[in-house]
Formats: sequence, structure tokens, C-alpha cells
Amino acid sequence: MNTFGEIFTITTFGESHGKAIGVVIDGCPGGIEISKSEIQHELDKRKPGQSEISTHRKEEDTVEILSGIFEGKTLGTPIAMMIYNKDARSSDYDELKFKLRPGHADWTYKEKFGHIDYRGGGRSSARETACRVAAGAIAKKILNKFKVDVFAYVKEIANIESGISYYKNFDTDKIDEYKKAVEKSDIRCIDVEQGVLMRNAIIKAKNEGESVGGIIEILVLNLPSGIGEPVYGKLGARLAYALMSIPAAKGFETGKGFELSGMKGSEANDEFCIIENKSDNAKKIFTKTNNCGGILGGISNRMPVVVRLAIKPTSSISKMQNTVDIKNFEETTLNVKGRHDPCIVPRAVPVAESMVAITIVDLMMQNNNIPKKF
Repeated sequence: MNTFGEIFTITTFGESHGKAIGVVIDGCPGGIEISKSEIQHELDKRKPGQSEISTHRKEEDTVEILSGIFEGKTLGTPIAMMIYNKDARSSDYDELKFKLRPGHADWTYKEKFGHIDYRGGGRSSARETACRVAAGAIAKKILNKFKVDVFAYVKEIANIESGISYYKNFDTDKIDEYKKAVEKSDIRCIDVEQGVLMRNAIIKAKNEGESVGGIIEILVLNLPSGIGEPVYGKLGARLAYALMSIPAAKGFETGKGFELSGMKGSEANDEFCIIENKSDNAKKIFTKTNNCGGILGGISNRMPVVVRLAIKPTSSISKMQNTVDIKNFEETTLNVKGRHDPCIVPRAVPVAESMVAITIVDLMMQNNNIPKKF
């Protein structure tokens, strides 16, 4: 399945070592101001080859807008965008044509489809996520019109935890300061000091031919109440579906998540209160705490939506591993060559942010919060 969403939909195409990758967005309202440079700015956050903690593959990820945007505004028609692959080195994968890479989707894709593109993972590669980021740039511009803000950052890498996260020393009044810190950091962490330790852990793993994983935290701020559908269309379920579709994603939680299982009801429940809202000086119902992460009964409750995503260590490592040769049907070994991220977590941050933005736009359109034109 290559299409995501119900009203605001994205369809991505292309393989890691093919000629290009791309995305078609349908259902986007007309009249949204968006420039190529704004889309490119988002893509630059996840592009490879930016520092020693990422892959050495050098892709500029230059976006080409084919349709749906004219004179800097969306037309309400399908938006098609293309990103050409410029630095694929397919010869690195010659040895892997018949050898299954541990941790990768080679075997399951072959079992399902029979014939696969083994170069760089083909369609299962994280290369596809650039398309999501391009689409996410437009989704975020739509949300800006409603002052809904999606903000993602690294919470943890290699068991090294940031000193600042939503439930730990977080100050919503410093959100702009936090964003600048994340923008400047190749680790994408708010906490600069802990970010240095994370960086050192990544470099250590790289030098050992290893890789490390981590946790991304994503916030949705200023989301109105009432977003999400009862029972099977719950906001948390939709966000889980979106985020767990990201390559290397292995865990998801909302609010305090698994920590709630060890609490008493009196500790876990968020008590209600009446507060004067800063944005319109009107008194509204909020909760004193936000253990539920802004979602009750699958519907947003006006508090910040808080979700986390666990990312596994990059599967491609340079250490010798045991595997199977499917041509000769025998056990063998392999040493994965090529250019790979020793930690994919920092580059996954803009991807997670984009998938959340796309999901929120789609749900707000289903709830008639967003019109078809501006």
C-alpha cells in the first residue's frame, strides 16, 4: 500500500537506487501559499551526507514541482513532486543480490513479491521518506493557518536521555528557543550537553562497525479539541499507524504511555480545571496535568498531544554477520558494504514531524476544521 490518508492523501513512488523518488498529494486545499524554498528547507533537514554521524551518500534532494502549485499557491489539484537520485552506488550491493541482510526487508519482500530490487533496500529503503517530508512541508503550512504547531526532537539515543523533554524540564514558553536548538544540532536534540554525549556514542558505534537507536518525541501544540473519531478512528491510533509506517520504527506510545501502567488511578488521571486561554482571553476547560498526552477517548482535548517513537539501530552494519545465500540455499556470512547511517534517529526527526502533520491535516479535514480553499 503506497497511499496514506483519506481526504488529504499522499502517494509515494520510487526506489532507493532507481532514477527518482516522488510523491503525489491529493485533496490539498487551494490557495495555500507555499514556495519551493520552503519545501526544500524541510528536505534539507533529512538529506544524507550532512555530517560524520550520517551516511556519506551525497544526495542534494533537490525537489522538482511538477504540478498543483502555480504562482506560489496551491491550486486544489493534485500536487506532484519529484526528487532525482544523484549519488546511488549500486555496485556496493552486488554481493547482496542473493544474501539476505539481517534486519532488512529483503526476505519478506521476496516472499511477498517474488522479484525485488535489492539495491539499497529498493522500496523498503528509508530513501522513500524524503517524499513524506516534501508532503509534510505543505501539511505544516496548512496547519500554520490555524496556529497548530508540530514539533519533533530527539529524546534519547543509545540510552542517553535528553535533559529536556515534554515531561522533563519542558517550558512551552521557550518553544521557539527549543526549535532553534534542534535546527542547529545535527543530533536534533534540545539539550545541547546531552546531545554531545549522544553524538559521541554514535561516532563510537560507527568506529566499531556498529549502530545505535533511540527515541523521538513529537508534540502537537494548539490543536483544537474534537479531532479524532470514536472507536476505530482514534487520534492515537491514526498517529500510531502513521508513525509506525516509518522504516526502523519499532515502538509507539502516547502521553506517559507505558509509565502509566505502574501508576495508581489517582496518579494517572488528569483532573479538569478552568483556565483563561491566552490566545483569546476566554475561559476554557483544560486539565491540570497531561498524562494522557492530549487524547481522551481517541479525541483531542485541547492539551498538547504528546507521542513518542522508538527507532531501532540501523540494520546495515559493517560487522561480519551470519545469513543465508538464497541462490545456493546455504548458510553463509556477509559484511554489508556501502554508505549507511550509524544512527538513523536524527534524520528520522523531520520524517516523524511530517507524518504527524499529514495525519493532523487529514483528520482536521475529516472534522471540517479545514476548508477546501483559502
